[in-house]
Amino acid sequence: MDDLETRELRYFVAVAEELHFGRAADRLGIAQPALSRAIRQLEHRLGVQLLDRDRRGAALTDAGRVLLREAGAALDAVAAAARRTRRAGDEKRPLMLVTKAGASHELLQRLLVAHASAPDAAPVEVVLCEVGEQARFLRDGRADVAIMHRPYDDLAGFDTEDLYVEGQVALLPAGHPLAARDQLTLAEVRDVPGLPIARWPQLDGTYPDGPGPEVHTQSQLAQLVALGKTLLVIPASSRAWQWPDHVAVPVVDAPEVTTVIAWPPSGYSPAVASLVRSAAGLHRVAPTS
Repeated sequence: MDDLETRELRYFVAVAEELHFGRAADRLGIAQPALSRAIRQLEHRLGVQLLDRDRRGAALTDAGRVLLREAGAALDAVAAAARRTRRAGDEKRPLMLVTKAGASHELLQRLLVAHASAPDAAPVEVVLCEVGEQARFLRDGRADVAIMHRPYDDLAGFDTEDLYVEGQVALLPAGHPLAARDQLTLAEVRDVPGLPIARWPQLDGTYPDGPGPEVHTQSQLAQLVALGKTLLVIPASSRAWQWPDHVAVPVVDAPEVTTVIAWPPSGYSPAVASLVRSAAGLHRVAPTS
């Protein structure tokens, strides 16, 4: 049989992450012999060896590495299904909309106002996250919809509605000579002595190569720019969180960014449909903030 139980997957993931049956058993709150027996039964049913064992612990085989990756995704999907089911059963629950803190601020304001006037509008709760986190909120069932940005955010597997397209700006320290310019090019901002471009996580979680600092949060980035330690190129509407110590200069040849509203296909409820209609009904022009 190819059927796998979630209990088996949880057991295997614990062993695969700990690489030690004793520690994994403690983590799961079960006896070690029972855990060892369950993993051997799983290997027997699949017809492959998942772990190499010795007295010091365990190591994943090639098959084990594949199952660890697949098991993690499967357990996440099961947890997301449970969250969405519980949320769907609560008629009074608000829609959860997740967006990057500081991004598309004017659009979000307009969307909430427009949606509140819709006759079938459900309450909307806004969840603010850091860069690149919206996809995880949608996939694990913590959010119903998200405001995201192509090509920077991970839109794989989601349905989307394009809202507007905009250019990008360089966010610079106010005292820097380039801050007095009316416009810049990518070539000019990529090679500024002593002011490297900040590096955000890529879609796979890794950072691109370069001399700029690795940044994790908007607040961290804002302070580094104000201190003259870095610059960055961002969608023009993201200037809502700009400090007085920052200056935004248009980058004329930067790729355009498309703001979208996104949702998992499996979560397209009447309430989500109403919010998407409200978003699609906004003027498709870039906000001015």
